Amino acid sequence: MKNKIPLLLLTALGFSFSIQAQEVIKLYNGKAPGSENWKQKEAQVYSELFKTEVVYNVTDPSVLVYKVPEGVKNTGTAMVIAPGGGFQSLSINREGIDLAKRLSEKGITAFVLKYRLLETISNDPAKEMMDKLKDRAAFEKSTAPLIEMSSQDGKKALQYVYENASRYGIKTNQIGIIGFSAGSTVAMQTVLNNNSNFVPNFAASIYGGVSAALLQKPLPKLSTPLFVCAATDDQLKLAPRSIQLYNKWLEGGYPAELHMYEKGGHGFGMGKQNLPVDSWVDRFEDWLKYHKLLN
Repeated sequence: MKNKIPLLLLTALGFSFSIQAQEVIKLYNGKAPGSENWKQKEAQVYSELFKTEVVYNVTDPSVLVYKVPEGVKNTGTAMVIAPGGGFQSLSINREGIDLAKRLSEKGITAFVLKYRLLETISNDPAKEMMDKLKDRAAFEKSTAPLIEMSSQDGKKALQYVYENASRYGIKTNQIGIIGFSAGSTVAMQTVLNNNSNFVPNFAASIYGGVSAALLQKPLPKLSTPLFVCAATDDQLKLAPRSIQLYNKWLEGGYPAELHMYEKGGHGFGMGKQNLPVDSWVDRFEDWLKYHKLLN
């Protein structure tokens, strides 16, 4: 949506996305554990700062399902997509729906994850996040409990995909997760801090800000292939964390691929800047093909 005027859509059950997604699946029966008393209302707005649509005040975690269209060969691969937004909002189109549509058209069943977020008081979650980042230590402290909840949402999303694999024609050895920015933390929690049986078979981190504590977790028992991508000129100075994540896989002898672009900034997602970074998704698809996850 290119509307220059912020458009606020209050949506309790993801109505604004149900037109595009074939299904909107709630991840919990009743209230999500840990946030039972939250009163904020989920909403969507066009962010002038981010130049894209964002969702905020998510209290009822869900996945938006993008099935493989009729006439397209189903690869059997599934991918959970965790958009970013500093745990204050979700860049739902550029880091979620746009990628889900592209992957589904290539034969991959995509599940866009709407995980729980910090409460937004105003109607401008992007500005609230940037104001909070002026004191990064305080911001990271405030997000710590929220990260636990959102990471649980990521694990629940994977559980849903595993338990409903036959329904979508998914092979249970071809289920992966990709996360952007804060969504990368959610994604990598399911890889590095997950004691359940529902772990991803492959993972991708796009300009992620994975914490030092998470990087110290042991590698998964399975040698999970990892795709990492970021830009050197990341405004949030998160590029080194992508390199550290790649080095962790490299030192463990696990399959890993790193793409570090000179220009692109933070939050490029599926947007276009007429820069080499615009082709990152082509490189990601090449990687998926190499691992026989995409025809």
